[in-house]
Amino acid sequence: MTRFFSNKYASLTPYTPGEQPKERKYIKLNTNESPFPPAPGAVAAAAEAAKHVQLYSDPECAVLTKAIAERMNVSPKEVICVNGSDEILNFAFMAFCDDKHPAAFADITYGFYPVFAQLNGVPYDIIPLKDDFSIDPADYIGLNRTIFIANPNAPTGLMLPLSDIERIVASNPDNIVVVDEAYVDFGAESAVSLIHRYDNLLVTQTFSKSRSLAGGRLGFGIACEALIRDLNTVRYSTNPYNVNSMTMAAGVAAMQDDDYMKRNCRIIMENRAYTTEGLKKLGFEVLPSMTNFVFARHPKVSGDTVYSALREKGILVRHFTLERIREFNRITIGTKEQMDALLEALKIITEVQA
Repeated sequence: MTRFFSNKYASLTPYTPGEQPKERKYIKLNTNESPFPPAPGAVAAAAEAAKHVQLYSDPECAVLTKAIAERMNVSPKEVICVNGSDEILNFAFMAFCDDKHPAAFADITYGFYPVFAQLNGVPYDIIPLKDDFSIDPADYIGLNRTIFIANPNAPTGLMLPLSDIERIVASNPDNIVVVDEAYVDFGAESAVSLIHRYDNLLVTQTFSKSRSLAGGRLGFGIACEALIRDLNTVRYSTNPYNVNSMTMAAGVAAMQDDDYMKRNCRIIMENRAYTTEGLKKLGFEVLPSMTNFVFARHPKVSGDTVYSALREKGILVRHFTLERIREFNRITIGTKEQMDALLEALKIITEVQA
């Protein structure tokens, strides 16, 4: 870093995004993107909106907010639209965390949580997952921290039932509980239904996974009106035009084409079951996933070896170096053809390496 870089960020460890290769065409199973294109109406809507990009986008995201509210059965005043769900997570750290309201999250979870905490100078507690990589709800009961829970969790893919989420929210009435539902559409149960019962719950979702708009950068949050006002205070103090016109238009069309989204999710869940069975036949341990990825390790082949060997064969998966999970790889669920290619490559790798 230069001598001009602020000391307050000197110790910051930035988030490491998944690899986006440019020099070679890979079967890309490393960043949990959808293998399917956006809904046809979303592409057309974005193209039409592009004709008017000389104008600023609507800072209220009124049409998109209405579409989300109708789909989620909430009021538009209970919705905030953001530039990817990462933005609202950062807003939550800014708005609801400080020295008197430290953050808390799992040791194995979305890697941006500690980054946002450090970025905003927020003290935080790291709560270890159980030996089976599940969250123990008892660890969060009456914690008196601003709690961040990815549900289903990443990179493990495991889900807490809604009853446990409600217990955690109810037991922390003086602190915000943020439930990050980036993967909720792949078989999990959303906590959105609880926002009218608890004024300390913020639910975040994204268009990146189930709605095939990862490159569009679009997410949203749902909470009681008062929390949404707090978040909008932060948003209007940073970038009120945070969602561009083309993404906004694509988001409206994607939200309205629910059948397209559900069909794609159904296919991915079927492919997830198929891939899980195939991996187990090859000797892999696979955690029970409720996401668009699986988390797997082989008892005789190291996680790094599996990752490197797959990369050499033109298949990218995500490998993590944290001690507890370094033998695992996170594998995005793609098309049936992509998963067959993965399983065939792993068959060869495990035969040679095991």
